[in-house]
Amino acid sequence: MSINGHTDGMRPPWIARRRHTAGVLAGLGALLAACTVGAPSAAARSAGGIDYAQPSHWLARPSAPRKQVDVFYLYPTSYSKSSPSASNIASIDDPGMIAKAKTSFAQQATAFETVANVYAPYYRQADAVYVLTSPLATQNKIIGGTPTTDATAAFDYYLKHYNHGRPFILAGHSQGSNVLLFLLSGYLKHHAAAYHRMIAAYVIGYGVTHTFLAKNPQLKFAQGASDTGVIVSWNTEAPGLTIANPVVQPGAIAINPITWTRTERPASAAESLGSLMPDAAGALDRVNHYANARVDKRRGVVVCSTCDVSVLSPGTPGGWPRGVYHKFDYPLYYFNLRSNAANRIQRFLSNHEPEDDY
Repeated sequence: MSINGHTDGMRPPWIARRRHTAGVLAGLGALLAACTVGAPSAAARSAGGIDYAQPSHWLARPSAPRKQVDVFYLYPTSYSKSSPSASNIASIDDPGMIAKAKTSFAQQATAFETVANVYAPYYRQADAVYVLTSPLATQNKIIGGTPTTDATAAFDYYLKHYNHGRPFILAGHSQGSNVLLFLLSGYLKHHAAAYHRMIAAYVIGYGVTHTFLAKNPQLKFAQGASDTGVIVSWNTEAPGLTIANPVVQPGAIAINPITWTRTERPASAAESLGSLMPDAAGALDRVNHYANARVDKRRGVVVCSTCDVSVLSPGTPGGWPRGVYHKFDYPLYYFNLRSNAANRIQRFLSNHEPEDDY
C-alpha cells in the first residue's frame, strides 16, 4: 500500500543518463486510449454496489483482445483521505485514486501487456493509514469488505463477459494483492472451472503466509520458474532490517524474482533482466543489472542490497519505514517478471487444450 504516494521527489543515481523512455509511457497512453474511457462518474454507480457493465468502471478493458491469455490486475492503494473526517473507503470516482491507479498501472501492469490482454477494474479502496494502523483482524475485515466486494464483482463480470474461456493470470500489489488473497480463497474456491484456467497469481507486495495456505489447501505456492496454478509473492527490503514490515506477517513466504527459487542463494544484479525506474522527470527507464535478490526466509522477504536506501527508501514520518522497498516490488524486477509470465504462459498452454470459445 502507498502511504505517502509513489515516486515524488526521488532522485535515483541514474539521473545523468536521462533516457526518457517515452516508449513505456507512450505505450501506456495508447493502451489506455484503446482500453478505457474516462474516469468514473457518480451517475454510473448502482445502488447496491458497482455496476461493472459500465465501461467507466474499468481502468483497462481491451476492446479487441488479441492474446491467448488475460491478466486481471488490481492496483495498490491509490486512495488517501483528504482530511481526518473524510471517508475511510474511497468512492469509485475519487480523482486522486484514479490518477494514482494509472501511475501504478504504468509501473506494474505494463509488464504483462506484451504477453496478455490486461483487464483492470476500478475498485473502492480503503485508506492505507486507516488499514495499517488497525489490528490485523480488523485489517482483514476492512479489506474483506468493500474492496473485496468490488473486486469480486468485477472479476465475475470479467469472466462472464470478457474472458471467453481464456486462461488468465491474477496480478496485484499491496492492497490489490491482499484483495487477491480473498478472491483466491473465496470466489475461486467455489468456481473450480475458472480456477482451472488460472496460470498464476502474482500476489506481490503483501505477505502470503504458511497459515493462509494451510487454511486453503487448494492453493499452492510456486516452487520454481514454470509451475502453474500457483501463487507467486515477494516483498522487497534492504539488508539488515529488524523493524516490522507493515505488509509482511509472520510466516510469510517469498520467491526470488530473478532465479524463481525459494532458497536463500543470492542472485546477482548481473543475472537480472532489468529494472524499470523513474528518472528525475518521472519518465520510466530501463536500467540493466541494477537489482540483486536474496530470499530471507526468517523475515519472509526478498532482500536487495544494490539499491541506495537513502534514495529509494529513506523513511519518513507517517510513511514507509527506512529500508522497506515496497513501492519498488514491481519496478526492481520488472523485466524478470515479464519473462517469467511468458514462461508460465508457455508452460500452461503446452499442457492444456484450448477451450472451445477462446
